Amino acid sequence: MGDRSERGSAKHRRRTTISGDAAAHAKRSGTTETLSGQVKEKEPRHETSASKQKNHSDAGDDTFSCHKLQESLLSSDSGYSNYRGILNWCVVMLVLSNARLVLENLIKYGILVDPIQIISLFLIDPYSWPALCLIIASNVFIMAALYTERKLSVGSISEGTGTFLHSLNLAALLFFPAVTVLRVTSMTPVGGVVALGVFTVLFLKLYSYRDVNKWCREIRHAKARTLSRSHSCPSVHKANGTTGYTHVSYPANLTHRDIYYFIFVPTLCYELNFPRSPRIRKRFLLRRLLEMLFLMQLMVGLIQQWMVPTIQNSMKPFQDMDFTRIVERLLKLAVPNHFIWLIFFYWYFHSSMNFIAELMQFGDREFYRDWWNSETIPYFWSNWNIPVHKWCLRHFYKPMLVKGVNKLPAQIAVFFLSAFFHEYLVSVPLKMFRLWAFLGMMSQIPLAYIVGRFLRGNYGNAAVWMSLIIGQPIAVLMYVHDYYVLHYGSASEGVAA
Repeated sequence: MGDRSERGSAKHRRRTTISGDAAAHAKRSGTTETLSGQVKEKEPRHETSASKQKNHSDAGDDTFSCHKLQESLLSSDSGYSNYRGILNWCVVMLVLSNARLVLENLIKYGILVDPIQIISLFLIDPYSWPALCLIIASNVFIMAALYTERKLSVGSISEGTGTFLHSLNLAALLFFPAVTVLRVTSMTPVGGVVALGVFTVLFLKLYSYRDVNKWCREIRHAKARTLSRSHSCPSVHKANGTTGYTHVSYPANLTHRDIYYFIFVPTLCYELNFPRSPRIRKRFLLRRLLEMLFLMQLMVGLIQQWMVPTIQNSMKPFQDMDFTRIVERLLKLAVPNHFIWLIFFYWYFHSSMNFIAELMQFGDREFYRDWWNSETIPYFWSNWNIPVHKWCLRHFYKPMLVKGVNKLPAQIAVFFLSAFFHEYLVSVPLKMFRLWAFLGMMSQIPLAYIVGRFLRGNYGNAAVWMSLIIGQPIAVLMYVHDYYVLHYGSASEGVAA
């Protein structure tokens, strides 16, 4: 018993000594030990009871707080940008609303898609192929440009004579097909559009071909430095595999192989040495080919099933000048027209051009930029068709600036040139001149000023989209109405919508 009490008192003394040491250490370091063994900072001795109560209250607020300073997600100041769910909702609503339109169209008109009818758009007489013959005849103008350049390269003809021959050749490129389309009765409007489109592209290409070779001769005659590609054309980043091709210098580029390669590649600006891809990707080529075939059938089907009935039903309101019904038909036509335009853009600028570029191992695949983000009209026209934009900038706009023309008149001149070709490609195949396409393009100038001056950001982007969605159907209805009146005496009686 005595030993046990001694051991108990010793144990008690050890606990007291340990706690006393810890207390002394806490006193020196300014901390205290709690009942749970945690070390807590020692409060200052001079702190009042009110401040102690406030500190305990703050600690409680921090522990149980569920609010903080923040903005709502849909506020612009929140910085939130993940609207993927809302985008998916828009797509679902778009699919559902258009599914209703498809069902309504099928119930009302039945199936109007007729693949055989497509042939009649290009041919009237199966034994007469005027559009194809006209396209084949374009080789004459290609050879004329090549041999004129060969004569100029060796000095057989003067620069003045060469300029005259090129001007004559380029003028013939525009007038010869136009006269042929207007005079040949077996030429269909669609066939005429295709043929004139080929000749227009050829005109722009041969103009560039003439300019670049002229720059090469000027450098060679000046003997300022050794000819390189950077002298004759804008610098282009080399694609992988470019070094595998022989670098060509003037006049070694004046060959049939060189000019026909330029004719077939998807660009309007000539260079002596194009960037080349290292190989042909067969899977990529096959995907683009399947896209081309599918989207072509889809466009034709939408035109036959959706656009044609809407256009036919629009003739009666035009005849009666019923403006309310005209606006209603315009808005009804805007949806299929815009869908077809978007499909055409992807089919032509992505699928078709990438297919040709891959087949020709052409390395520069920038055929379009982010025009869908356009906040101004000039940005749209500078980014939705890069081949045309590069040509206008290189061969039309910049030469005008070099000659001392101010920027604004030069920009107006670019729009005027574009308006001319738009009207050329529509009025001549339809064999009527109404200037709707020309006026539509020229109206982009005041529209560009209004949008740039008064609308910014998302509002400017919405204005660009509205001009695309509403502007094209207006031109379509105007041309179709005038075409019906001209060829059938009066607008056809449309069935009730």
